[in-house]
Amino acid sequence: MRRSTGEPLASLAHSDSAEAQKDVIMVTTLWVISTEKLGNHIFRLTGPGADQDPKGLFTIDADTGDVSVSRSLDREAIDSYQLEVSTTDFAGNLVEGPALLVITVIDQNDNRPIFKETRYTGEVLEGSPTGTTVMTMTALDADDPATDNAALRYNIVRQSPDKPSPNMFYIDAERGDIVTVISHKLLDRETLPTTTYELEIVAKDMAGSEVGLTGTATATITITDKNDHAPEFTHPLFEASVYEGSTGVVVNLTVDDRDDPDTGAWRAIYSIINGDPTLSFEIQTNPDNNEGMLSVVKPLDYEAPVGHTLLIKVENEDPLVPDVGYGPSSTATVRVTVLDINEGPVFFPNPLTVTRMENIPLGSFVASLNATDPDTLQIQSIRYAVLRDPAGWLSVSPVTGTVNTSALLDRESPYVHDNKYTAVFIATDNGSPPATGTGSLVIHLEDYNDNAPYVVPSVARVCEDAHDMNVAIVGGRDKDLPPNAAPFKIELGKQPGLDKTWKVTRVNSTHSQIMLLHSLKKANYQLPLLITDSGVPPLSNNTEVKVQVCVCKKNKMHCSSAHSHRARLLVLLATLLLALLCL
Repeated sequence: MRRSTGEPLASLAHSDSAEAQKDVIMVTTLWVISTEKLGNHIFRLTGPGADQDPKGLFTIDADTGDVSVSRSLDREAIDSYQLEVSTTDFAGNLVEGPALLVITVIDQNDNRPIFKETRYTGEVLEGSPTGTTVMTMTALDADDPATDNAALRYNIVRQSPDKPSPNMFYIDAERGDIVTVISHKLLDRETLPTTTYELEIVAKDMAGSEVGLTGTATATITITDKNDHAPEFTHPLFEASVYEGSTGVVVNLTVDDRDDPDTGAWRAIYSIINGDPTLSFEIQTNPDNNEGMLSVVKPLDYEAPVGHTLLIKVENEDPLVPDVGYGPSSTATVRVTVLDINEGPVFFPNPLTVTRMENIPLGSFVASLNATDPDTLQIQSIRYAVLRDPAGWLSVSPVTGTVNTSALLDRESPYVHDNKYTAVFIATDNGSPPATGTGSLVIHLEDYNDNAPYVVPSVARVCEDAHDMNVAIVGGRDKDLPPNAAPFKIELGKQPGLDKTWKVTRVNSTHSQIMLLHSLKKANYQLPLLITDSGVPPLSNNTEVKVQVCVCKKNKMHCSSAHSHRARLLVLLATLLLALLCL
C-alpha cells in the first residue's frame, strides 16, 4: 500500500453543474499491490457511497485502482465519505487490505445567505443618544463556515423615507447590529416626517467581496414616544350653564397633546383643584376623544348666594420626562352659571307624624301642614290638596293646610298598619308653569274601647259522664288593645238554673273553663255566656257556645251531629222536675 490506514487518499471539489452530473470524474489512482503481483489481483471498493447508500456514487477500476465519482456531490448534504479498499485474487480471496479511503468534499460557494425572517421590526425611543442599538439582523449561509463562502457582511442599501437624513441608521457589517446615527435632538417623534422607517438590508457572503452571493430582508423601525409634551388646555376659560336641581355633564374640556395618541403619554387625567368645597362636581376623561367631562353630581340651587368658579388641572397617565414640566396651560378655569327653574314646594317635616285617638268627632283638628317655596327670590302662594287618603277620613284647607277629620278614625281598619294611618298631600305654587311637591302625614292612632270581646272557639266538647272528661276550655278575643282588652271575665248567661248544670271558672287572664256538673245525654247544647273586657268603661258581649256532650270510651269521644238543644229548655225542665218533687 502507498497510504497508511486512516489517511485521506483524495479530495473532491463538488459541483452542481450539468456536466458534473453526466460525466464520470476520476478522483484518484490507488497502488495497493507489489508490481511483481500486478495482474494477479483485482481492486474492490466498499462502504457508504460505493456498495452502500448512497450506492454507486464512487466506483473503482478493478485492474488499475482508479476511483471515480459518477454524479454530482453536495457538501451540505454529506461533507466526507469513508470507504475501504482491498485486493482479492480472482477467486475472491482477500490478498491485502482493507485500507481506509477518506474522500473529503471541498466546499463551493453555492448557497446564498438567507435571513431568518423576511421582515424584521424594531423600536427606538425618541431622543435616544447616538449609537443606541435598535435591533440585530441575522442571516445564515449553508456553506462551509470555515471558509469565506459563509463569511457574511451586512449593509444598508436603502432607507425610506430618507428625511431628515438618508443615513439615520448604521449596521455593523459583521454582527448585524442596527444602531442610530442621527443625533438625539433630531430623533424627535413629533418633528420627524414619519414615525416609521424602512431599511433594506443586504447580507453578502465571501466576506462581502464582489463575487459574493447576497440575501435581502427588510427592517421596519418605529420611533416610539416618550412623554416629553405636557397636555395643554385649548382655552384658559370655559363657561357652562346648568338648571338648578339637575345633574349630569355640563361642559367638555378640550386639550392638545403632541404625544402619541392612545398612549399613557397622551391620555389625560383631570382633577378639580379649587372652587368645589361642597363636592358638587366631578370630572372624568372621555376615553374616545381625551376630553374632560365636567359633571354636576349634587344638584345646585339658584337661590344660593355662592358662585361656582372651578380650577381644573390636567396631567398625563405617564409621568413627564425629567426636563419637561406642566406649565400654566395645563390648568383652566370653568365658570358655571346656575339657571333658575320654578321649584316645587317642600314639606317640612316630611313625613309629619301626629298622635290622635280613634273615633274623635267629625271635623276634629288633626295637623297643620307646612310647605315652603324654595324660590325665595319670587313671591308665590301655595295651595294644599289631598293626594291620597285611602280610607277617606281627612280633609285639608287649601289655603292654611289645616287637616281635619271628615270621618271617624278607626284603628281597627284594614288601612291602618301597626297602629299608623298614612295620607299624602300635595302643595302647588302659582309659578309659571306651576310646580308641585308632596308630603306625608302619619297619624298614630290611640286605641278606644269600641270593640266588644268575643269567645273562641264557638264549639266545645265534654263527656256525658260528669266524672269523666267534663271540662272544656274557652278563651276571649278583642280587636282593641290593652288595657281595653284582657283580662276577660267569662261567666254563664243570666238565664236562671244554668248554674245547676254548668260551671264557668277562670283559668288565666284570657281563658276560662266550662265544667259539666252532672251527666247529660249525648246531644249538642247551646250554652249562653257573657264575656266582658277590662276597658273603661268595659264592654260586654252575650254569646253562645255550642257544647257537644259526647260519649267517651277509651279516650275517644263520640259526639252527636244532631241540632243543638237550647240550654234554656233544659233549665225549664229541671225547674219543673224540682217543683214536682217538692209537692
